Amino acid sequence: MCFQMPESLTGYIFPWHKLVVACSPGEMKQEINGKKETVKGFNVKLQDTILFPEGGGQPDDHGLIGDVPVLRVTRQGAEAVHFVSSALEVGQEVQLKVDWERRFDHMQQHSGQHLITAIAESMFGYKTTSWELGRQRSTIELDTPSMKPAQMEALEVAVNEKIRAHVPVAVQVLSLDDPALEQVRSRGLPDDAAGPIRIIDIEGVDVNMCCGTHVSNLSHLQVIKLLGTEKGKKNKTNLLFLVGNRVLKYAEKSYSTERSLVSLLKKEGDNEFMSIIANEIGTEETLVFLTVGEEKGPGLFLLAGPSGKVSELGPRVLEMLQGKGAGKNGRFQGKVNSMARRGEVETLIQEHSSTRC
Repeated sequence: MCFQMPESLTGYIFPWHKLVVACSPGEMKQEINGKKETVKGFNVKLQDTILFPEGGGQPDDHGLIGDVPVLRVTRQGAEAVHFVSSALEVGQEVQLKVDWERRFDHMQQHSGQHLITAIAESMFGYKTTSWELGRQRSTIELDTPSMKPAQMEALEVAVNEKIRAHVPVAVQVLSLDDPALEQVRSRGLPDDAAGPIRIIDIEGVDVNMCCGTHVSNLSHLQVIKLLGTEKGKKNKTNLLFLVGNRVLKYAEKSYSTERSLVSLLKKEGDNEFMSIIANEIGTEETLVFLTVGEEKGPGLFLLAGPSGKVSELGPRVLEMLQGKGAGKNGRFQGKVNSMARRGEVETLIQEHSSTRC
């Protein structure tokens, strides 16, 4: 599926009318207030659908069947299964609408991934072994143990040059026995693939098998921002990125955080002060090390971030700074006798995190 609709449209768009061919009781796991719960509903199959079922690293579409929200769309063989909260009558004609804001976001991230993957391979020979479209940021797993900052900078420049060049993106559909498939980049077909095979062609840049949703021109991506790298599995590197509207939201959030921190820095430092700063930055994925005190005198420190890293590094920080303290739930803080080794602590933390704290 390559839905090439103008990005200016928002909300639920382009209603289609299709017949309900099956409806049966079902259930799904859904995260509610941070906990996974089982939700009961109905699995609906339609004569055809405009809603993309999750797969190929891309999440599913959301939308409406009539006035009933579609909570998930999955693939069952060649058919799409729509999970809804209310039963639908088999044989009735229903109107489908797609949540365009969600759809277009996924189009931007997925086409952006194709572009980054192709350029990373052509520039450095780094092949993509997998990728994930996340809720806030996306990840490409590259088959290399590391990526130098200069390489990442050059890659970001190159992909944004292609966006400014207004490069077209086209769709081809080929049969399984078409000789042209031999020239197409692919990580392999699913075991149940029956054809035909859908090809995404970024003119002059990349030709790749893909079932996902994409823009019709690279200019619709707006901009790509590479956030950094993390150590991946089996000697590989994870490249983190944002595309399009996500970059704008990221910039807005960063600016808002900067203004809040400037205001906070006018206050006198204490444990509460450091906690407020850590909360403003957000420490779910970022390791943050904060201190209050003179360079070689006594003071306070706070280490905040992912629980595993904080639990591992907290006692070592305490020992290096000759202090007393404790921690839990991703926070470790204490009172120290000397800040003389603060620089060594910063080096230790940087070695354990791809994000500077």
